[in-house]
Amino acid sequence: MIILRMTNQNPEQIARDNIDKQLLACGWIIQDKKQFNLAAGLGIAIREYQTDVGPADYVLFVDKKPVGIIEAKREEEGVRLTTVEDQSSQYANAKLRLLNNDPLPFVYESTGEITRFTDYRDPKPRSRNVFTFHRPETFVQWLSQPKTLRARLHDIPALPEEGLRDCQIKAINKLEKSFKDQRPKALIQMATGSGKTFTAITFVYRLLKYAKAKRILFLVDTKNLGEQAEGEFRAYTAQEDNRLFTELYGVTRLNSSFIPNDSQVYISTIQRMYSILKETELDESAEEENPNETRYIPKEPVPVGYNEKVPIEFFDFVVIDECHRSIYNLWKQVLDYFDVFQIGLTATPDNRTFGYFNQNLVSDYGYEKAVIDGVLVPYNVFTIETEITKNGASILKEFSPLIDRRSRQTRKKFWEALDEDEVYSGKQLDKDIVNPSTIRTIIRATKENLPSMFPDRVDGNGNFEVPKLLIFAKTDSHAEDIIDIVREEFGEENKFCKKITYKSDEDPKSVLQQFRNDYFPRIAITVDMIATGTDIRPLEVLLFMRDVKSRSYYEQMKGRGTRTCTVEELRAKGTPAAKYSKDHFVIIDAIGVEQSQKTDSRPLEKLPGISLKDVLTSVAMGNTSEDMLTTLANRLIRLDRQLLDKDKQKFIEQSGGFTINQVVKQLLNAYDPDTVTNCELEITNSLRGQAPIEIEKAIDNAKQQLIENAIAVFHNPELRDFIVDIRKKYDQIIDVVNMDTITNIGWVKDQEAAATATINDFKQWIESHKDEITALQIFYAQDYRHRTFTYTMIKELCEKLKHEKPLLAPLAVWRAYEQLEKTNGSAKNELIALVSLIRKVVGIDTTLTAYDKTVDKNFQEWIFKKNAGQHNAFTEAQMQWLRMMKDYVTSSFSIEKDDFDLSPFNAEGGLSKMWQLFGEETDSIIKELNEVLAA
Repeated sequence: MIILRMTNQNPEQIARDNIDKQLLACGWIIQDKKQFNLAAGLGIAIREYQTDVGPADYVLFVDKKPVGIIEAKREEEGVRLTTVEDQSSQYANAKLRLLNNDPLPFVYESTGEITRFTDYRDPKPRSRNVFTFHRPETFVQWLSQPKTLRARLHDIPALPEEGLRDCQIKAINKLEKSFKDQRPKALIQMATGSGKTFTAITFVYRLLKYAKAKRILFLVDTKNLGEQAEGEFRAYTAQEDNRLFTELYGVTRLNSSFIPNDSQVYISTIQRMYSILKETELDESAEEENPNETRYIPKEPVPVGYNEKVPIEFFDFVVIDECHRSIYNLWKQVLDYFDVFQIGLTATPDNRTFGYFNQNLVSDYGYEKAVIDGVLVPYNVFTIETEITKNGASILKEFSPLIDRRSRQTRKKFWEALDEDEVYSGKQLDKDIVNPSTIRTIIRATKENLPSMFPDRVDGNGNFEVPKLLIFAKTDSHAEDIIDIVREEFGEENKFCKKITYKSDEDPKSVLQQFRNDYFPRIAITVDMIATGTDIRPLEVLLFMRDVKSRSYYEQMKGRGTRTCTVEELRAKGTPAAKYSKDHFVIIDAIGVEQSQKTDSRPLEKLPGISLKDVLTSVAMGNTSEDMLTTLANRLIRLDRQLLDKDKQKFIEQSGGFTINQVVKQLLNAYDPDTVTNCELEITNSLRGQAPIEIEKAIDNAKQQLIENAIAVFHNPELRDFIVDIRKKYDQIIDVVNMDTITNIGWVKDQEAAATATINDFKQWIESHKDEITALQIFYAQDYRHRTFTYTMIKELCEKLKHEKPLLAPLAVWRAYEQLEKTNGSAKNELIALVSLIRKVVGIDTTLTAYDKTVDKNFQEWIFKKNAGQHNAFTEAQMQWLRMMKDYVTSSFSIEKDDFDLSPFNAEGGLSKMWQLFGEETDSIIKELNEVLAA
């Protein structure tokens, strides 16, 4: 930035000039102590105002009353600003000349580049970095409130726990403690499907109701996630009020540059908020993909400046969804701008995420914990490896002088002579080379193995019902190839398999709705769209036909299958043949995604490696650095040499009359030294005699206008799409010569070894505790006929097991058995599973059998013996009561007289009804059932 009046200034004067500029931008009027006029405006900043301990650099007056101090220091003092706090505090507590004032609450230390702020009305006042100064109107509002925000955070009452999961209760309680401790950032890690957004809305509601937060920003990185968040806010019913959230508070999802000031919750993509602060327009197409997928990382992010329409204090809190993705580099400025508490939400944090949130992890609820708690389901991996995906192939000129080629854009096929042998690797598949045989081999193998993966999925006509299956493809073109082959191999119609991408002909949300809720489609194919943030509970199979290098992105993609789903919901939402609740899902790995090396984050790539699409998207989203505009100009120059005249004419039509050369010239001029210098001289001459700060501001505006003029055409998404699509006219080779074969297929062996280790660990733990835990003593002595094990015993045993060995939770051990041997039935819950597992380990059952099946079998045998020698020993009313008792023992393991006061017995008459039906036999019936059902 060019400073026109600072050639002879010392560092202190330079700092004060920068402070003056910021104060003016924030709505303050700056005056000298000898010529002040407190009636000139709402907020007055008086330089060098005298106090009884010396002159303060700036005293801030609001509505004619002193409210604050600014202690100014030269830029070099930025590393020592906290050491100045005592000095600025002395001024704040001093008496101002001619005034009998109270201590001033608002205190700043600033170099003009770095500014720290303390509100001395806070409990345990603590200074914090702020982007710039607060506005006078804000101080008026703050002073009208009896308590500060940080004080009001201590007024939040205890959390009502009804309707919340344990992980949600823990997250909210620890977050609210973090607020009370004034920790500026907090990270909530909750596995996909465990209710992150519901948790967030719950604490947002409590912040608005009890802490009287003014506005809260809910930040996402894609339009899709913003729409989902808006839907969840609108559907949320406040437990403490029993009204919809939107009946209590305004919720606005931002889709333009306008921000109304009458809502309490604002939902926005981070790229839109960036454009709002930059005061540039943003097309909604720039919000469809998360910015983390853009490969370009600018050397110097385009800085955000102060925006008086959205001052730094506009929000009190920012909630950042999927915060592991898009809070770095360019976008971090949005978070640095606002003077707020920040709360990050993610299922898959990496080291950068932990670092950014100051290692303040208030919820550590990862996938494994969620599986142990039954909140999510685990997965098994099935591998399909083919010869060509592993080793590639060759098309020999000698045997194939003519080969099939296909236009990437139109998919039109044509023949062409092969100049030399074409040798390709597996990594080139579906990009440079398409081998239909590879796709067909993988799809056929999937079809053939699905029945053995889901043996219970047979409908009333004896036909296998394909479980809901999602295929991850590499590109839209790859997805088109897959969809044809899936329909053909499965012998099904169009609606059986559909594509869900932003390029599909149908509205993506409607296809997604069908896949989530209806019978068709059974199989969906996507490139990126539903990798994150989409709830598809009935989904049971993920087929990976594309690799993923990012660990967190892979975890997000796997997260599509982790949601639990009851058997009733499975049947209702498209899988009527389901006989059991969803208790696992299957990953079919056809690309080696499980073995490929993953990184915690996308490596920083140099500018030459960025795709043309990413360059255009970055420019449209406001990345207008010199490197970026120069790169775009060079790409367009190369493109201009390749285009036919008719395509150049289409460019002119899409750009509003500009040729490629004209656009390139504007891009290069935006940072051209001669152009910029001429612009500065022209403005300096035209504004001669005006205040230097005004001239400087005009120069900055003119330089920014050069950039805006250069990129204006690229705000048009149709032009961006045209440029990207025209580049795709390079063709692909279709390899119809090499037939692919399977080289390795089956369940991942490592999982079998892991299952064996889990079972052995469980056996060892049970054996080592058999003498100290009552429930285990009963099992090992096999005297359960004489001593009943109660629900409390089993619950305590389960809690001890999970506390000492979280990975040996009963459902996890049950699944390990399922991988290695045939089991009888499925575990309904972890306590029932635990009893079944112990019976297996101690030798009572030779096959792992669901406890409810054991109880059913024992009940039938007992009734049969009772009926022996006499016809129908029990009346129908007695049998109905006995069946209720049997069902109760299935879930509670024993029954006592007191239990008849509970459901379901109390609704049928309780213990008195039991006596009415069985009379003197009541006690013996209860004793017998406790003995025989557990046998």
